[in-house]
Formats: sequence, structure tokens, C-alpha cells
Amino acid sequence: MPSYSLETLQALALYTQGLTSRHEPTIQNIDRMVEQVGAVQIDTLQMVQRSQYLTLWSRFGTYNTAEFDRLMYDHEHRRLFEYWWHEACIVPLSEYRYRLPKMNFYKNGGSKWNADFLAHEETPALMEKILASIQENGGVRSADFDHNGQRGSSWWGWKPAKRALEHLYNTGDLMISRRKSFQRVYDLRERVLPEWVDTTVPSEDETNRHLLDISLKAQGVCQPMQTADYTYMKRSIARPHIQALIDEGTFVEIQGVLQDGKQQTLVVHRDNLDALQQIADGEIRAEHTTFLSPFDSLWWAKDRDQQFWNFRQVLEAYKPAPIREWGYFCLPILHKNRLVGRFDPKLERKKGELVLRALYLEPGIEPEDELVAGVAEAMRDFLNFHHAKALVLEASSPKEFGQKLEKTL
Repeated sequence: MPSYSLETLQALALYTQGLTSRHEPTIQNIDRMVEQVGAVQIDTLQMVQRSQYLTLWSRFGTYNTAEFDRLMYDHEHRRLFEYWWHEACIVPLSEYRYRLPKMNFYKNGGSKWNADFLAHEETPALMEKILASIQENGGVRSADFDHNGQRGSSWWGWKPAKRALEHLYNTGDLMISRRKSFQRVYDLRERVLPEWVDTTVPSEDETNRHLLDISLKAQGVCQPMQTADYTYMKRSIARPHIQALIDEGTFVEIQGVLQDGKQQTLVVHRDNLDALQQIADGEIRAEHTTFLSPFDSLWWAKDRDQQFWNFRQVLEAYKPAPIREWGYFCLPILHKNRLVGRFDPKLERKKGELVLRALYLEPGIEPEDELVAGVAEAMRDFLNFHHAKALVLEASSPKEFGQKLEKTL
């Protein structure tokens, strides 16, 4: 069984995520990148650009976000759709058929949340009314429905129309046709889903094997069970499929040294073996400096941040301010094959300023000129992407790093 260095494994993990170099930001490449990583997670936080747009910036640099939107919401160009994958995600339409078992799960009751909603005596009439309204009047937002009932009770939680829309979205009867001020606009599947999309329902086993297959392709290299984490599959369900994929040679076992210095058995998809060898031979190198969203797919496999990079990725937005270690919405800094630091940004849109409330280097990382130059170049592009004219740095640890960065900028 071949053995590989930590640097080689890091580079493969970054390469399959599209993070070893900057890519040309054409609409075709944006589409291919979403295919490559499997899905792009959506989140509503917007201290800077929302996460789904940041994920692509990390790989392309400044690009036209309207082209990404066209791939999602323009019917003529639609190649992507919104649905559950790792979490709420933007997913290639080529994956639509593999979401059908999930939709059928919700149609048959799904979670307790769904089952309770379906059991309520008013639910059938409510859903029929909403579907009829959409059929006659076109797509709707949750905000288009009035609600005068009590919120927060065991059934309502959300207003009834919101729950009905979400249920019909979960079952696939409705899809997201567009966003209006980032609010979802729900419309009938037949008006959103392109005719070319395959709607053949796969078996549960076929679906699970497929998801694990594309998970490992996207991750590059990981521990066997981490392939389940990437697509949010229960490890108990994934285990026999992973072993079968190893037995048939789709998943190839290798030995590798991780941050603890010990040899471990890892898996690589057979389609990535050529890339692995090119990296080992020095033909492909990690040369990119960029910043990553807290929701980037690089973090989806449990513990891989620490095992591969000795970096602990934590989103602290939902922690009380006094117990935050780094900040509200920190973006990790990737420099070549290392995760070297993080910063807590806030875009002051009216002023055209990007405020870094805190900037950190990881322990043991020195603010060398080459690193500072790479971060400065990425920061210039980050400012450009956000149409910001100035950078305001409020705190830096070490202080020298902030001083050098400001001087270079």
C-alpha cells in the first residue's frame, strides 16, 4: 500500500476542491466548479457577501455573481437548483434524480416535524389552496401570505403558509424559481424544472453509493467514514457501502501521514489517482492564497481540518459575544497548502469600507514577507469583489502581521 506525505495529501484535498489555483470565472467554469465540489452551501449571514457567493470567490477571485444567479434562476440557462444536500445547498441539476428519494421521504411523513404538520386537520386544505394560488398567480414568497395566528405553538412554529411552502418544497412539488431580496420565491416544479432533467427514481442503495462516490471525488482524500460526513449521511448507513466501494476498487486505500505524525489508512477515489501521482511528483502544486467561508465544503468532513491542517474551524456567530475566541464570522486564510490564520470582517456598505475587527495568525505561523504579499493580493481582490474602497484594521495578533499587511496594501 503506497504511503504519501502530509504535504501531498493536503495538496490533493485542495486540488479536488478547486483551491490550488485561481480559475477563470466564466459561467461554464462556475457550473463545472459546483459539479466538482458536489454542492455549495447556502447561508443567510451577510457580514460580507453571503456564503454561497464567497465559496465561488475563494476559487475564482472577483467574478460576476449575476452569472451564478443565472445558473440557478434563469430558466434558459438553469443548471443548478436549491435543495438539501449537505445542508441547504445549491446543487447541480444532474443530481436531481438522486434527491428524489429524499423528496419521497418527506412525502411519506419524513421527520417528526413534517409528520406532525401533515397530521393536523387543516393541513390538506391549506396545501391545496396554496398550490391553486400558485397555479393561477405564479410564484410566491412566504411574506405574500398573511398570518394572524399565534406563533411558536406546537403546530404553528412558523405561520401555517410558511410551513406548507416548506413542506411542498421538501417533497419537490415546489421549487425555488428565484430569490427576491434573498427571500425564496416558490413555484410549481413543472414551471421550474427543465425538461432535460432525468427524473428516474434510483433505489436507496444506488443513491447512497452515488453520494459517497461523488463525496470522495470532491474531498480528494480522507478517512473512509469521512466520505459520509461530506454528504451528511449517517455513518451507520454509509459503512457497508464504503466497504463495498473499497472491495471493488472504486475507493483505493493508501497510507498517509497526518498532523499527528502517524501513518493512517486513507481512501482516494480511483479517478483521482493520476492527480495524486502528479502532486507527489511536483507537477501540481498548491499556489493559491485565498479566504474561505465558514460554510465552505472544505470543512464538511468531521475533524479533517485538524487532521490535515492542525486548524480548528469554528463558526462563532451563534455563541454569546463574551465567549467568542476569534469573532462573529471569521474567514480562514488559506496560503498555498497551509491554513495560516483568520479574520473577522464586516462590510460597511454605505461607507464603502471593509472592517477587519480582528486579524489572526495561527500559532507558529510567522508574518513572513512572502505570506504577507499573498494575503495582501487576496485582500485587494476581496475588496474589489465587495466594491470596497478602503480597509480598516481594528486589531491584529501578532501586531506585526497587521502592520505589514497595511503597509503592503
